[in-house]
Amino acid sequence: MSFFISDAAAAADSAQQADPMTSLIFFGGMILIFYFILIRPQSKRAKEHRELVAGISKGDEVITNGGILGKITDVSEQYVTLEVADNVEMKIQKSAVATVLPKGSLKAAQKD
Repeated sequence: MSFFISDAAAAADSAQQADPMTSLIFFGGMILIFYFILIRPQSKRAKEHRELVAGISKGDEVITNGGILGKITDVSEQYVTLEVADNVEMKIQKSAVATVLPKGSLKAAQKD
């Protein structure tokens, strides 16, 4: 009678073992999901920000990551000088610029 139980246990063990190809396909699918949901959008945003920082020039009106609005008065390799009020200038890193505003945005913001 004990030899029947061992046959049943062996059959149950073989039924529970998954195909290695299925596991590989599942793992590959998870990698693709992570790529399209997390990695690809982040790399696109980083590329857009690099292009924005490279295109900064004197006279542009910008918002920094800290929320400071100002007009660029000088551009160097790593830093920009930002005029935030009359005769008040700040030197910030180029990478701290979050957005370039359309011309005339500062005058509209000062009226508010």
